[in-house]
Amino acid sequence: MAKQPARVLVTGAAGQIGYALVPMIARGAMLGPDQPVIIHMLDIEPAAEALKGVKMELIDAALPLLKGVVATTDAVEACKGVNVAVMVGGFPRKEGMERKDVMSKNVSIYKAQASALEQHAAPDCKVLVVANPANTNALILKEFAPSFPAKNITCLTRLDHNRALGQVSERLDVHVGDVKNVTIWGNHSSTQYPDVNHAAVNTAAGEKSVRELVANDQWLNTEFITTVQQRGAAIIKARKLSSALSAASSACDHVRDWVLGTPKGTWVSMGVYSDGSYGIPAGLIYSFPVTCEKGEWSIVQGLKVDDFSRAKMDATAKELVEEKSLAYSCLN
Repeated sequence: MAKQPARVLVTGAAGQIGYALVPMIARGAMLGPDQPVIIHMLDIEPAAEALKGVKMELIDAALPLLKGVVATTDAVEACKGVNVAVMVGGFPRKEGMERKDVMSKNVSIYKAQASALEQHAAPDCKVLVVANPANTNALILKEFAPSFPAKNITCLTRLDHNRALGQVSERLDVHVGDVKNVTIWGNHSSTQYPDVNHAAVNTAAGEKSVRELVANDQWLNTEFITTVQQRGAAIIKARKLSSALSAASSACDHVRDWVLGTPKGTWVSMGVYSDGSYGIPAGLIYSFPVTCEKGEWSIVQGLKVDDFSRAKMDATAKELVEEKSLAYSCLN
């Protein structure tokens, strides 16, 4: 029997990431090749015409899994009955703006959208926040949707995770699909910590550790980390626009693994609500290594943390504590 369509919300859908993301969802990259979807697209009033254009293109693509499109500037209409919400819309930092100005704008956006989701989304709706500052936007959304389970609100660090996989695969000249278990700890910002201490590569001679194969701790502890941390800025410099294709692709990866499960023996990085694991303050949305099964994520426990990693993990946690306090000061 054919599956019932899943309703997937994309906010900021007329923007670059939204434009790259909606066809991927409609082709099954997010929820699987046999899952029909109805895509709900939300954007602000000035983008209403562009949004209409995106809807026309989705219709023109004649995608077999696409069972309907809702394009609207009304948050309530957009959130009705959605099973998955991908929050791409946010207020970008503009020249001359202080962090507090950006935070203040995003707090008001996420406060309003949290309320619409809480009241109108499907009961077990899964939320992925993409818009920056992603971790703190997700925390604000959680704050203003108190009846939403904390486990259903996450933020995107899969893009950083995929960037780390890409750097290792390029360095070793191996297929990216043979590299696994890198970890992104912390904030989706330049303080994030890409960690390969537990990462491995499938080789003809069996599984080998990334550190052993790279055989260059200096590179792994310096250039590799800064390349992943600053990859977004490097893409802006090259493209004169921010990453859209890779962000959309990793949003699909994040939700797909969350809903359909991670392959056995493999973990991925997700920004999730901290329960105090690895000494990270509870009550932050922090990126951890997670496995997923039956629609639930679990933080991977028991990984050895050396002094170098501890310092990096604590530094990014400290930034998130500061962001949280800045966001809460915008509420008053």
